[in-house]
Amino acid sequence: MADELDELYEAKPEEFTALRTKLAAAAKQSGDVDTAKQISAARKPTTAAWVVNRLALRDRDIRTRLAGLGERLKDAHAAMDGDRIRELTREQRRLIDDVARAAFEEAELANPAASLRDDVTGTLQAAVADPDVASRLGRLTKAEEWSGFGEFGDTAMVFTATRKSAARKKSAEAPQRDEQPDEQPDKRDAARRERDKARAAVAEAERAKSEADAALTELQADVATARLRRDDARRRLKDAEDALAAAEDAYDKGKQASREAAAVVKEAKAHLR
Repeated sequence: MADELDELYEAKPEEFTALRTKLAAAAKQSGDVDTAKQISAARKPTTAAWVVNRLALRDRDIRTRLAGLGERLKDAHAAMDGDRIRELTREQRRLIDDVARAAFEEAELANPAASLRDDVTGTLQAAVADPDVASRLGRLTKAEEWSGFGEFGDTAMVFTATRKSAARKKSAEAPQRDEQPDEQPDKRDAARRERDKARAAVAEAERAKSEADAALTELQADVATARLRRDDARRRLKDAEDALAAAEDAYDKGKQASREAAAVVKEAKAHLR
């Protein structure tokens, strides 16, 4: 059945329904009713899920690379190693960027929409952070988004920031309209000064944003460490509460057993008299 499902989830979304019907019918005809039912129950993936599935099915190392990085990140968080977290966060950005690019190439999508790119990178981000998502690569039906502990990095934001930055740069470098010959020198000089001021303001804003992004990366590592401590404290509190409940239950049972034993002793003494 695995081969049939691989074929199904690798197929383009517009081919999915017809192929599912064909594969289910073939399985049923061969007498494999269970496989036919599982194929028929397979849900059609969204475009973002298909893009990730297709790459995961064609490159089996992708799942291992994403899950492996996730394990290293979790180890760094567990050790509360800020430098290691920041180093691995940078590695994660590069990995997701490379994998997303390869996924779009496999899907033959040269210019994916911004929303599709964000969904794909968000899904890859979730695969790094959540082993369950990583294990389901190749069988995803929708884009995934990690919202639990850690929030390892901000890759989706990087893509958005890159696009906005490129747009601003393009706008700033775009040639200005031709000056009309009848414009007076004073007006031309004033307009030029305004343009220079605007360009300087854009450059300053971009520099400030770059610094803010760097600071955000640092803060994310601190937030992740704090969350780890909180979650660890919650786990230890729950374990202590469970142990207390078990001890109290054992104590109550011991008291009951003691009372019952005392009654037996009392009854035995009465018989002796």
